[in-house]
Amino acid sequence: MDDFIRAHAYVAIRLPSDALKLVQIVPNTTISLGKYGAFQTNHILGRPYYLTFEILDRVEAIELSSLRVISAAESYSHVNDDDYASPGQDEAGDARTEGGSVEYEILSHEGKVLMRTNRDIIDDSGSQKLTMSEIEALKREETGSGRDLIAKILESHTALDQKTTFGLEKYTLRKAKKYLRRFTVLPVDPPQLLNWVLNEKEPGKVMEMRDELLALISSWSNVHYGATTEKKTRDEEAFGGKWLVVDETGGMLVAAIAERMGVLYPPQENDTGNQCARTQLEVNGATDQSAALDGPIKPVPHSIEIQTTSMSAETNTITIIHHNTQPNLSLLTYFDFDPTSPNLSHPLHTHLKAVSWLQLLSPNEDSGYTEPDFIAEETLQTLKSGKKGNYYRKRRRWERVKAVVDATRAGGFDGLVVASAMDPATILHHTVPLLRGGAQVVVYSPSIEPLAELADCYSTARRTAFQTDPSGSIDFPNEDFPLNPTLLLSPAIYTARCKAWQVLPGRTHPLMTGKGGAEGYVFTATRVLPAEGKVEARGLNKRRKLVDVSSASPGSQPASGA
Repeated sequence: MDDFIRAHAYVAIRLPSDALKLVQIVPNTTISLGKYGAFQTNHILGRPYYLTFEILDRVEAIELSSLRVISAAESYSHVNDDDYASPGQDEAGDARTEGGSVEYEILSHEGKVLMRTNRDIIDDSGSQKLTMSEIEALKREETGSGRDLIAKILESHTALDQKTTFGLEKYTLRKAKKYLRRFTVLPVDPPQLLNWVLNEKEPGKVMEMRDELLALISSWSNVHYGATTEKKTRDEEAFGGKWLVVDETGGMLVAAIAERMGVLYPPQENDTGNQCARTQLEVNGATDQSAALDGPIKPVPHSIEIQTTSMSAETNTITIIHHNTQPNLSLLTYFDFDPTSPNLSHPLHTHLKAVSWLQLLSPNEDSGYTEPDFIAEETLQTLKSGKKGNYYRKRRRWERVKAVVDATRAGGFDGLVVASAMDPATILHHTVPLLRGGAQVVVYSPSIEPLAELADCYSTARRTAFQTDPSGSIDFPNEDFPLNPTLLLSPAIYTARCKAWQVLPGRTHPLMTGKGGAEGYVFTATRVLPAEGKVEARGLNKRRKLVDVSSASPGSQPASGA
């Protein structure tokens, strides 16, 4: 991941309302944030992430607004230790108002007032003197980047002195989220992208998967970096890292796995200064880059050497199984990878492989797996350049498809990760035999019912009945054994949900604004290699006679087994 904002990269802009907006940083363009204003992309190019900017007021000589970096001290300048003291309490700690009514209701064991009640406060629209037309007129003046407007709104509130410290803080924060013209630039990573899809787009596109469930899937699948440039033998190939994926979340699951494997982001250049100079040249519209740079451009390091052959990596790979002409990986475009026109320098161009279900189960019925007609070299010389290029292109595509399909059918994968609306039992029936021993199997489902049925297929009772069958051979899948229960061990179902809580004395409870939707569950198991035939424990177990020492004669010796 880049450390600073680059040209043509996607970034996540967090608005004061905590909403996310994903935009592409194209030089010499303007990004509009709706009611918060607009700014030029050139003002944030080359700057580090996680900075908070404030959109300044427009100057008559300048058409667009400029930006100002907000420091962390300024962002939290309103927070201090005295903000959370209970207001209105005198030195003696009296908890009564002038009229004698109780103003505080929460007391400590020593009788000290902890918090004031607001049961008698009626906060209606009449407490605000400013009308909506007057507020809109103040917004059009655009003074103080929204700070002056918030100050005037607070001054015009007649019941502000009646609010508790916590109530006043909530009211001020609500107005700041509505009128303060600030934003924070964040990098786009899988959790950030997932939250954006869940909250701003269609949750069903990612099967309502939350970021904590995505982390749970990545952890249980044991996905890790395992790249190597050396060609290993068949026995050593298991340590290279190959994962089998069935993804129907638009590429979100593939993005999370690729990030842990180190192949999600495009390669970076070591020379930051040269990259900033390229960005500045692109912004200014310069054409002679070599003359404008202070020093020579350093080549790409050998560790990120570009490989132009698609799906050519042998280790540290992701093989996705899909049921269409090509897999749906639309969300990978936010990581500078488009499957329809891939970037040749992107690691996913070589480390991401795609296989259809038809190619996996019946490869001979797929047209891409069928070898095209061979044309002799003498005949090729007589063909036109267009037909000759078309022939070589078909041959290269057939060789690539055949190599990927044969490698997938050979098996030896380190793990299986599934997020699909299909029946998981039908998926595992064909994919579990492709895993090596000790591989992890992880299946995600929005509801628990499909995973409960899947866990029952690999339960201890079914495995015992399968192994103790008198006939010795069972034809499956059948009604009693839809799957081979001896292939997976220790099936379990997990779920996780992080809830936000309000923590206050006497008012601690989960926030009522949490998002609903599917709970989401994860099935996990371990691939094992069952022993062929029946295994029985055998050995010499000679029982020795024990002699009671108390009843034995004085000269006798106790038995050796006593």
